Amino acid sequence: MPLAKYSLPMSLEEAQANFGWSEFDVILVSGDAYIDHPAFGAGIIGRWLEHLGLRVGIIAQPDWRNTDDFKKLGRPRLFFGVTAGNLDSQLARLTVMRRPRREDHYTPDGAIGKRPDMATVVYCQRLREAFKQDCPPLVIGGVEASLRRMSYYDYWSDRVKRPIILDAKADVLIFGQAEMALAAVAAALQNPVGADGIGGIDGIPGTSIVRKSIGDVPKILEVPSWDEVNPSTDAGRERFAWMFRKYHLNCDPQYGRPVAQKHGDRYVVVYPPSGTLTTEQMDEIYDLPFTRHPHPSYGDARIPCYDMIKDSVTTHRGCYADCSFCAITYHQGVAVSSRSKSSVLKEIEDMTTDPAFRGTISDLGGPTANMFGTHCKIGRYRCHARNCLTPTICPHLNTDHSDVLDLMDKARRIPGVKHTFIQSGIRFDLALSEGGKDYIDKLTRFHVSGRLKIAPEHTSAEVLHHMKKPGVELYKEFLEQYAQASCSAGKDQYTVQYFISGHPGCKLQHMVELAEFLKNEQLSPEQVQDFYPAPLTLGMAMWHCGVNPLTNEPTYVAKTAREKRLQRAMFFFRDPDYWPDVREALRECGRTELIGHDARCLVPPETKRERQAGGVAHYPGKAPPHLRQARRDGKVNGIPASSRGGGDGWGTNASDRGPRRKRYEEDHGTPKGGAGCGSGQSRKVSAGAAGAQEDPHPRGEGGALEWMS
Repeated sequence: MPLAKYSLPMSLEEAQANFGWSEFDVILVSGDAYIDHPAFGAGIIGRWLEHLGLRVGIIAQPDWRNTDDFKKLGRPRLFFGVTAGNLDSQLARLTVMRRPRREDHYTPDGAIGKRPDMATVVYCQRLREAFKQDCPPLVIGGVEASLRRMSYYDYWSDRVKRPIILDAKADVLIFGQAEMALAAVAAALQNPVGADGIGGIDGIPGTSIVRKSIGDVPKILEVPSWDEVNPSTDAGRERFAWMFRKYHLNCDPQYGRPVAQKHGDRYVVVYPPSGTLTTEQMDEIYDLPFTRHPHPSYGDARIPCYDMIKDSVTTHRGCYADCSFCAITYHQGVAVSSRSKSSVLKEIEDMTTDPAFRGTISDLGGPTANMFGTHCKIGRYRCHARNCLTPTICPHLNTDHSDVLDLMDKARRIPGVKHTFIQSGIRFDLALSEGGKDYIDKLTRFHVSGRLKIAPEHTSAEVLHHMKKPGVELYKEFLEQYAQASCSAGKDQYTVQYFISGHPGCKLQHMVELAEFLKNEQLSPEQVQDFYPAPLTLGMAMWHCGVNPLTNEPTYVAKTAREKRLQRAMFFFRDPDYWPDVREALRECGRTELIGHDARCLVPPETKRERQAGGVAHYPGKAPPHLRQARRDGKVNGIPASSRGGGDGWGTNASDRGPRRKRYEEDHGTPKGGAGCGSGQSRKVSAGAAGAQEDPHPRGEGGALEWMS
């Protein structure tokens, strides 16, 4: 369909002027700025509900400190749909090292402080306050709610928490790919059942509800209760692992059973996920009209995430890799749902009619770009396994890349399209398979913007086993073929590797091995991350329990700040600012032969100056210089700027030509207290020239939101 003329309304006046509506059937409350684009939750869900014949309004990033914003569109006829946004609200505000981020990518001009911690819960509380006894049903969804449908370990507070539906006091939670479940919920609420009018929403696939009893639910499976999994004891962790195992084995639309967990005198019941979307259903969703722009009320404000993704096209959903640290399989499923090539090409043709389009498709892909068109030969309904790619590719998996190659060829030949790039990352073991023949050559010749994203994650066989990732041999083979293909194409192209430190099973010696690999291969990683145990993932369960719940295999976990700091430092053995930590790690591992001036060494010995300073790095806490105290009399942290090589004192890679871009997102040290540590105390946040002001976020622990759990 052609581009839409208007975004969905954010005010009653706008609804009347553009659509002729005087009231709404559904109002969506989102923690993100409203962008009418199929890559954003409120955009695609709002258009889907409109497609179902409902009048939809949007409340984006409401001020949660009072109820005024929540009442501005009135009371919807059917329900409020509540989401924290495209990203977990706490992860949007804090880094994994629990330091405040400098920018919220889903907010105009990247402004921080526009959403609270646990936004789903806070928004629901404000809606209850605003409408009191007349509050319509509350339907929660999105990534934050979806991954908290069961009891989960919360990284920020270091404890187990209840399912979010209890804290939010919502009527129903929709998880995963929400379109079909949302259609069923909307239909049920239009035909009220029971005295409260919401009886018809029980039993819908892809939803979770609270029940007083479970005796009448067919084939229901009860997992260990909240009282069993909550304690921070060996017994509590053992029961948590058992709970996770039972749910993991039933989290499938084909053979899964309803799962119930007792909480006091009530049960949280999670029904099996919605069925895998068919190609026809995917086309129906993505063929809906969008303006593909932020709401006009934002004016010329820059929304960082929109700048990155505005010219991208989603070709499929789902991922059958089932990596331990990744939440995609629990949110979109382990089966891949692909759009038809005609639908994708029609969307690109519509994009070329937008005056803002400049001829470059920034990304043509999904969770993994080269999974488009691939599928299980025997069908997921005949296979209960989730190891399609590890330890080797399943023989029943059709890895034929002919569909994605044909799509790429046709996309770049559309009039008005100058470039079609693949930026969402690829699975290199699939590209190297028999079905991936010619894929690397075509990709390298036509669809790489200069740097290709790949995610080896690690190089140690033991760590990769816990991650459920392919071995380093395949990674090296891909690098060789990619380099050869780039040379054949006459292009100077590179890769952007993604690595993780601190993953369950990763020990300090494994990080030393990774550093040796990076040195030998002359690689300098730019996108690295300290492991984050995302709720509901296998990595989260291993992190909390110390065992793999699926195999009962004991798993080492680096939890202390010192362990995490030393592991992360091994990524940056080339940077003098990290040398003290690298030396400390090498000595602890008994690898002192890597300290010296030989070609094989990672870092040089300590200088006389460092020994006199006790081996302490140039700045405490390992915070990057450009985030710490500004220059003082031509010095950065007491060291002459000229000796640091550049405008922000960022290690040896800085230059006199100006400040260098930060090496990776939010490289902070680990604080012992303060912002993001759950202390519940009043804190100050930087306000630039205006001085300091109180942190506007309610505290998730020990403060204003203690009532949640």
